[in-house]
Amino acid sequence: MVELAVRSPPDPLLAEWPVLVLDSASEFAANAPTVGEIFRSAERTRTSKVRLTMTQPLLSTTHYEAYSAIGPCRFSKEGDLIFSVSKDHNACAWYSANGERYGVYKGHVGALWTVDVDPRTVLLATGGADNTIRLWEVKTGKLLKTWEYGTAIKRVEFSEDGRQLLGVTEKRQGQLSTIMVYDINPDPEAEQPDDHALRIVVDDIPKVTVAGFSYLSRYIISGHEDGSVSQWDAKTGELITNNFVHEADMQVTDLQWSLDRTYFITSSKDKTAKLISVDDMEVMKTYVADTPLNSAAITPVKDYVILGGGQAAMDVTTTSARQGKFEARFYHKVFEEEIGRVRGHFGPLNYVAVSPLGTMYCSGGEDGYVRVHHFDPPYFDFQYEVERELKI
Repeated sequence: MVELAVRSPPDPLLAEWPVLVLDSASEFAANAPTVGEIFRSAERTRTSKVRLTMTQPLLSTTHYEAYSAIGPCRFSKEGDLIFSVSKDHNACAWYSANGERYGVYKGHVGALWTVDVDPRTVLLATGGADNTIRLWEVKTGKLLKTWEYGTAIKRVEFSEDGRQLLGVTEKRQGQLSTIMVYDINPDPEAEQPDDHALRIVVDDIPKVTVAGFSYLSRYIISGHEDGSVSQWDAKTGELITNNFVHEADMQVTDLQWSLDRTYFITSSKDKTAKLISVDDMEVMKTYVADTPLNSAAITPVKDYVILGGGQAAMDVTTTSARQGKFEARFYHKVFEEEIGRVRGHFGPLNYVAVSPLGTMYCSGGEDGYVRVHHFDPPYFDFQYEVERELKI
């Protein structure tokens, strides 16, 4: 093993310098020109592994075989594991502390669009373009159950207690968009049901792009391709309300919850993110960006939200990272002001997720990387003057 050090300015959001271990030098060189020559030199020496000490945010080379675009990423409830999916047909689990891979979940035969892990980190759900939802045991990677559909799966999400699983199917090939709910047995050794407990067929409003369970699984909230958000009764499947919160015909691209699931944030192609109350479906806050948004997350501990997006992937080859706006953007949750950006990706951000403990966040990009940033003390110490005065 060869020890290589790349000296670059330390990232302000990372207190420690992490270590990344790659299977071969060539995996990283093609997409990291600043360290490419170092890796090529190591490749010539035929080293089986290269150990790289990096003075920049922890960079996990997930799904590196084809540098496939990364889809959603999820933290376990304890924040020690990150689960990611991509277009290379595989789901991966990673240790959030050091970026080492915990395991790979193989079985899908199409691109993966969605992933979620239950609150006990026992069961993992994935869905993709092979028209299946698959349920896995996290610890062993064992495939426990496969549900088949007529179209691709765009979203999966466990309920707050992990006893229900929601799936969203694509509207395509004569099939209507549907929201499916299954009752899940938390025991990985037990049989899982073949039939759904609830099926919502979305025909009067445009197709569903994202969905999830509210607090106590009282409601199902869904976002649509026309920019609207719907509230459904989670027991009966009855549509309660459908409100336009984004510009017309501007797709809702993501929906993520607060810790107590009493409010949520949506992102959209209209370059805004909205903070919305579950009970009355009223928009409480609006965060305006200068680029289409693919994802938005609410941070615990601090009153911030993180937005991710950027120029469309098809235009990335002719655009620099700065012009493409491939940054994670931090906004104050209450004052709606942008307070900072974090660069690093060289393609649009497809997803941002925050650890439930509020100590780190990760972003998955079209460039094929998951970047994990650990928050340092200044992040927690920062306050507006009015916030300091209120605490006196």
